[in-house]
Amino acid sequence: MEEEGQITKGKYAADISSIKEAHDRIKSLVLKTPVLSSASLDAMSGRQLHFKCENFQKGGAFKFRGACNAVFSLNDEEASKGVITHSSGNHAAALALAAKLRGIPAYIVIPKNAPTCKVENVKRYGGQVIWSEANMRSREEVANKVWQETGAIFIHPYNDGRILSGQGTISLEFLEQAPQIDTLVVPISGGGLISGVALAAKSINPAIRILAAEPKGADDAAQSKAAGRIITLPETNTIADGLRAFLGDFTWPVVRDLVEDIITVEDSEIIKAMKLCFEILKIVVEPSGAIGLAAVLSETFQKNPAWKDCKHIGIVVSGGNVDMAVLWDSLKK
Repeated sequence: MEEEGQITKGKYAADISSIKEAHDRIKSLVLKTPVLSSASLDAMSGRQLHFKCENFQKGGAFKFRGACNAVFSLNDEEASKGVITHSSGNHAAALALAAKLRGIPAYIVIPKNAPTCKVENVKRYGGQVIWSEANMRSREEVANKVWQETGAIFIHPYNDGRILSGQGTISLEFLEQAPQIDTLVVPISGGGLISGVALAAKSINPAIRILAAEPKGADDAAQSKAAGRIITLPETNTIADGLRAFLGDFTWPVVRDLVEDIITVEDSEIIKAMKLCFEILKIVVEPSGAIGLAAVLSETFQKNPAWKDCKHIGIVVSGGNVDMAVLWDSLKK
């Protein structure tokens, strides 16, 4: 097998060589997160499950990998003006932290409905918070205004090859830590995580299966896959605040070509999986981080004959930045 597996160089926004370059660039800055397992969860799922705990990553989520790669890819002249993004969540904190490590300003446009814990993370890492209304148009308009005033470099949360390459470093670690994995289950939103993970994993092992996990209340990726083109929704409704974005033109081709299937789950299943992560794995996960386990335990997955020979499943636990108030309220209902 050639080093590139079956993926032609230049076909997508990232490839195995850009992912390996990202790994070399960021390995001294990011944490090599642990892989956990549980005999109890194996018994419940009827499979052997391997949990890649990106909730332990700096900033509390996988997003620090892509942000770090993007920030440290900039030349000194570009970096001197700082970076800017709009994000309601983990990318915001990740970019603020990466910029802090590089010693440059980070301008973070945040919608007014963002989870408090994620806004606090941005402030903790020295990011300059600029508020927008809770819709994409307002987010983009405010970001554009700040860009005109500062000349900072815009770093998109997911639709950027540098971001995809950074997220792909997860697969380099995961498949080294648990080489027996035959299937990866990854949360999907804008597609930056699953695109990077899929490009790296399929290059290392072309036979590996990539499954996405998505909330039913934000199932644009599942609809896009069925339609063969990007579908966006007029609104989303899910507890998984990290999974409300839509696919971009850099991520959609990878999802279209390399993701075998998208498993959608109800919010009640996500909450149940969160509880299991807390009670059995003893880890703090946000709803978006628990959705991979929810997908594997779902009837859709369990009863589908296509997946009966998925024996060793790698689940990417994407983050652990949970607003505890939301969690306790949801448990009371």
